[in-house]
Amino acid sequence: MLDGAITRIVRSGEVDLALVQAGDRGRPALIFIHGYPDTKELWADVLARLAPSYHVAAYDVRGAGDSSRPRRAAAYDLARLGDDLEAVIEAVSPGRPVHLVGHDWGAIQGWEFVTQERFAGMLASLTAIAGPPLDQVIAAGNLLLRRPTPARVAELARRARRSWYIVAIFTPGVPTLAWRWLARGGRWNWLMQNLERVGTDGGHPAPTLAADGRHGAKLYRRNIPRRLLGPRAHVVAHAPVQLVIPARDHYISTSYYDNARLIAPVLRRRLVGARHWVPRTEPGLVARWIGEFVDQVEAGSEPGSRTPWARGGGIEQLCGRLALVTGAGSGIGRATAAALCAQGARLLLVDRDRAALARAGEEIGAEGTFVCDVSDEQAMERLADEVVCRFGVPDVVVNNAGIAVAGPFLETTGQDWQRVVGVNLMGVVHGCRVFGRALVERGEGGQIVNVASAAAFQPAKDLPAYSASKAAVMMASECLRAELAPYGIGVTAACPGFVSTNITRAAHYVGLPEAEERALAERLTRLYERRNFGPERVATAIVEAIGADLPVAVITPEARVMRALSRFAPGVRRRLATLDTLPA
Repeated sequence: MLDGAITRIVRSGEVDLALVQAGDRGRPALIFIHGYPDTKELWADVLARLAPSYHVAAYDVRGAGDSSRPRRAAAYDLARLGDDLEAVIEAVSPGRPVHLVGHDWGAIQGWEFVTQERFAGMLASLTAIAGPPLDQVIAAGNLLLRRPTPARVAELARRARRSWYIVAIFTPGVPTLAWRWLARGGRWNWLMQNLERVGTDGGHPAPTLAADGRHGAKLYRRNIPRRLLGPRAHVVAHAPVQLVIPARDHYISTSYYDNARLIAPVLRRRLVGARHWVPRTEPGLVARWIGEFVDQVEAGSEPGSRTPWARGGGIEQLCGRLALVTGAGSGIGRATAAALCAQGARLLLVDRDRAALARAGEEIGAEGTFVCDVSDEQAMERLADEVVCRFGVPDVVVNNAGIAVAGPFLETTGQDWQRVVGVNLMGVVHGCRVFGRALVERGEGGQIVNVASAAAFQPAKDLPAYSASKAAVMMASECLRAELAPYGIGVTAACPGFVSTNITRAAHYVGLPEAEERALAERLTRLYERRNFGPERVATAIVEAIGADLPVAVITPEARVMRALSRFAPGVRRRLATLDTLPA
């Protein structure tokens, strides 16, 4: 199972527990408890990654794998499972607290033990994966039943739909017949591969699957009815808890974890866009999160000191959050940074204009400023590495940097296209990739804002390159929003209309001599200034869109008209595209 591992039997009363352990016994000890209907082999890939740095151990719970299989349901009471854990702790790490990691029913056990005085001083932390606190799940369900409303009835229906298997487990004879059938002919393998995207190699499933499923059903039959009749009240975890929530879990709704903070004063929530068997499908990510959490606890820091990011949770949650804004030296970027700062956010500013960036950073009070060309992929990779290393992962990323190129399509050169696409589109792509990846790996949600334009949905014969780049930004944002939703990360495309910024003065107008180009830039800038819609108003709308998690934030009245025409009157939109948009 694991290089350098030793296997042994630990005695707990009349029960023998099969245990595997590896790593340096002088390092912090981590004990892993599997769920239903798994065995300790569930953790193989996670243990292999953690064993070089920690003393790791996993055991087959009673009724599973190579451990004893008591016949009576009373033997599977949570109290008896506590006896087993106590025996394992004494065998693995006598006299020293251990870090507990549980999945599914192993996580439910972990919640039980971390809230019992019996284990105070024995558990240094708990990482609960795909397993909610049983007391809070039952208490929340009872509340939904006592005070039914349409929303609560809908939530009960969603929970019942996901928890259908519990009815089968409680039906006499069904677990025995079902698991005998599933264990034959590769049926369980097929279900795991096609429904859960889980491989079936390396001892998966265990040859004891049918017996594991039959005996493991007694966990439900013994403990759920007793807890329904007498849920524990006012229980509190005596150690820090890390909660890993698979957003695509077919069996456990994410709402089951809503009240976990009532039990765990020190709680770190991680959201992963995976299905139920996340230790198997994402072992590297799970191992890294466990290692980070254990290291923080061992160092004496408080890993769960802030409320997790909530999509659409309002602008109030911006206070104290880390936000990064590109193109922040002037215009909409600078105004957005100032608006975020006004909400209490901590600011990191990015721009390629060093002087403008320094002024903006000093006036706004940014924690950090970075000179970077967003069109340079390697430079953006280095930026992300430095930001994460020095400040951590930003909660909010605003990809705002942009340039304008105007003029007829046939006179816009390939170099012009490369320049505008490189900054407007690929700058956004690079920002989304490097910081989106960091947000996913952190597992605590966040928000990405990509500044597009009303030009994204209104063509203009004088703005082919600019409009195409902004349309691509909006579509890329919509695609990314769908991809990142399971990770608790929102993505917003901000589409302002005519705004008075320096972009018109800095734009390149193709096909014109330099003197005429500069004169046209000044005329257009004055025209936009008379429009009197400044970047501060756009920034306010962007901050509100972050708070509401809007998929598309259409800003300025003319932008809303253009958006409506693109949906309901495309013919009118095309006729408008034939008009001259640049002043004579």
